[in-house]
Amino acid sequence: MAAMHAVGATGIEDMRSNDAIHGLYEIRESAREFVARENGKAGNAWEVGEPNLKVLVPRCAVPLKARWDTIRWSSTGKGGEAVPHERRVISVVCTQAVKPSQKWDVHVPVVQRK
Repeated sequence: MAAMHAVGATGIEDMRSNDAIHGLYEIRESAREFVARENGKAGNAWEVGEPNLKVLVPRCAVPLKARWDTIRWSSTGKGGEAVPHERRVISVVCTQAVKPSQKWDVHVPVVQRK
């Protein structure tokens, strides 16, 4: 029942952690705290977006960690050649979930403002 509440939520503000799942709200807040520290250290202007609202992860048993990460993929160019792409993201990591005992990470998009 608790997990169904998160699935039926209409926005990230409603997607809070409960006994079974780790909420996307808390995941986003972890990414925001990380980016605020990084922006303060380097004088950058990164802004955090929202994690994919379809993501559902088990409750984390330990504090979340956040770090810079890069997503890489390729597409096919007009001449049939592989065209590499990459995008910087914040990876919010759980090293030990409550049940089942596993680890997970959720990528949260970021954009750099000028």
